[in-house]
Amino acid sequence: MHQIYLDFNATTPIAPSVVEAMTPFFSSHYGNPSSSHALGRAAGEAIEDARCKIGSLVGCDRDEIVFTGCGTEANNMALKGVMLAGEKPGGHLVISAIEHAAISQPAKFLQRLGCEVTVVPCDEYGVVRVADVQSALRSNTRLVSIMHANNETGTIQPIREIAEVCHQKGILVHSDASQSTGKIPVAVDQLDVDMLTIAGHKFYGPKGIGVLFVREGVALEPLLHGAGHESGFRAGTENTPYIVGIGKAAELVIGCLDESMEKMSTLRDRLYDQLSAAIPRLRVHGFGADRLPNTLSVSFPEIAGGNLLRRVPEVCASTGAACHSSDSVGSATLSAMGVTPKVARGTVRLSVGWTTSEEEVDRAANLLIDAWEHLASEI
Repeated sequence: MHQIYLDFNATTPIAPSVVEAMTPFFSSHYGNPSSSHALGRAAGEAIEDARCKIGSLVGCDRDEIVFTGCGTEANNMALKGVMLAGEKPGGHLVISAIEHAAISQPAKFLQRLGCEVTVVPCDEYGVVRVADVQSALRSNTRLVSIMHANNETGTIQPIREIAEVCHQKGILVHSDASQSTGKIPVAVDQLDVDMLTIAGHKFYGPKGIGVLFVREGVALEPLLHGAGHESGFRAGTENTPYIVGIGKAAELVIGCLDESMEKMSTLRDRLYDQLSAAIPRLRVHGFGADRLPNTLSVSFPEIAGGNLLRRVPEVCASTGAACHSSDSVGSATLSAMGVTPKVARGTVRLSVGWTTSEEEVDRAANLLIDAWEHLASEI
């Protein structure tokens, strides 16, 4: 059975050229990047080359790039680094109701340490309102963290406008761009953010590597204390092969972003057109807002999304974010959008990628339609 992979928002396959770039650093170029001998220098130079490539991808200086173990670590570094910095840790943090657990859970942890946390809502399209963020700001607000694009619905947030109101009060802004990087242009100056998170496995790099952009002058308490690697922000011997991999993935994105955006939006719309033509009352979450070009979050009426996917094992998709995609766990994003539990229960997230073909989209649409008709007939 040919698997049709429509879960690119959960993870992407590693591009063959990324594997090729990484391979020598598992074997012949194995030196510690901090060592002064030839093998160490080769590893160190490869890391700096990757840092330059990431900097080119998001439009920053290479010295503003900090490599982390994953996107979740980068988010933790941003939130904890700001809120725990200085002689008097604490203060006020603002996040949104549609954040990934990699933001909401560190925020809850900081709350237990005595930090104040405000969670701002979103509108019916899953978009955070600038006015709500502005209203949430206080005299002791240290940081506002709003994701760039939602991992479930694909809705894109007004980060630049949010940053403007925050910076007027001297408040730092972080954005989790794990889901948007590689799918749409992501430039730190255009977004006007002070920190930005990237996850390698979301754009054809390896799992286990992430990036935190930290604008020059931003002070953070290190998440990992030790020998002062990564300009003192993240101690620990650098993971050279994976850093090389994310650098190569960034290079690939730079070379094909416009083409891939057009392809993915065409495939997403092709999939939606076929599903909506055959299924009455099919609902698209976030429809009417700016969305990622590859993401289609749809609710199939009268049935459970998990039951639907179990009937079509050929199609690899999810009922929500991959980290909490079981039927028993509700979607905080859909709840924040005002989606009823019944509609949320029928939701399936379908996300296409670079390797998706028209034939796969057509086959997946037919399988999903047939499965829905069968389940609906049993009601």
